[in-house]
Amino acid sequence: MTVLVTGIAGFIGMQTAERLLDRGEHVIGVDNFNSYYPVELKEARIARLETIADGRLTVHRVDVGDETALGAALANESFDAIVHLAAQAGVRYSIDNPAAYVRSNLAGHLNILELARHRAVRHLVYASSSSVYGANRTMPFRVEDRVDHPISLYAATKRADELMSETYAHLFRTPQTGLRFFTVYGPWGRPDMALWKFTSAILDGQPIDVYNHGDMRRDFTYIDDIVAGVIASLDNPPADDGQAKPGGFTTPHRLYNIGNNRPEPLMDLIREIEKACGRQAQLNLLPMQDGDVPETYADIEAISRDLGYQPKTDIRAGVATFVAWYRDYHGI
Repeated sequence: MTVLVTGIAGFIGMQTAERLLDRGEHVIGVDNFNSYYPVELKEARIARLETIADGRLTVHRVDVGDETALGAALANESFDAIVHLAAQAGVRYSIDNPAAYVRSNLAGHLNILELARHRAVRHLVYASSSSVYGANRTMPFRVEDRVDHPISLYAATKRADELMSETYAHLFRTPQTGLRFFTVYGPWGRPDMALWKFTSAILDGQPIDVYNHGDMRRDFTYIDDIVAGVIASLDNPPADDGQAKPGGFTTPHRLYNIGNNRPEPLMDLIREIEKACGRQAQLNLLPMQDGDVPETYADIEAISRDLGYQPKTDIRAGVATFVAWYRDYHGI
């Protein structure tokens, strides 16, 4: 099987591609290598993939939001399925740079839907986000919950992606699975995320910004568990049988939460980083930021029932593994 992976130089994209290559698949990758965070990290991820690809990897440096460039790059490529992970990430960044989210998350998603439609792929798996739950205060978050009260533009674009996908599933019967990721962390992660920022500051002896005065809980999900869910979803397209799917659709389109099903206090995360670093954090306690929520908690009953998904990595093991990787990557 040949799989198109968008966002292949990203955190989840690179590790999904690695899992596909490990099991013998061919991978066509797309990424624009933008400068939202250091491009050197993205290049290092691709270099790692190339060491195991054995000629089964092709990477196109193109923006999914550019319909013409994307079409030209893939004109002579054939693929059986798509894992669409390219997006402009970050809740807080969307407040200052909204246009980047319209291009990447809205236009980009539409362009991938058109590819899936015209290439008649067997399955399109795409990244949504736990951010779609917005101001929802009912825990845990369920895929059946209403998600029409986003509190960031990022969240609004991800919900829009889900609705566009439903339209294509209805009109063109394109099989799709949308995955609402919950606070993914682990080796090769993003520098803008809390685990990376906290680890970097603690090792450098710098204070860390802790929002809502530390009264936050997150359903931290280790990257290996996320990738296991992505691959299980890819291998099991939803049936076009008129039956209701997770998320409430009767088309060949479903939604799943992928989380650890265990919200952890932010201060517990910090304590685990301190243990792994062997140093104490200096805390700069701050109020809640705009666009943020105090707690996330994934109900994973649907994906567990349908695909056998079960997260295996707790925060203690996951943080220790990340810090060890971080030290090795930076040579410290």
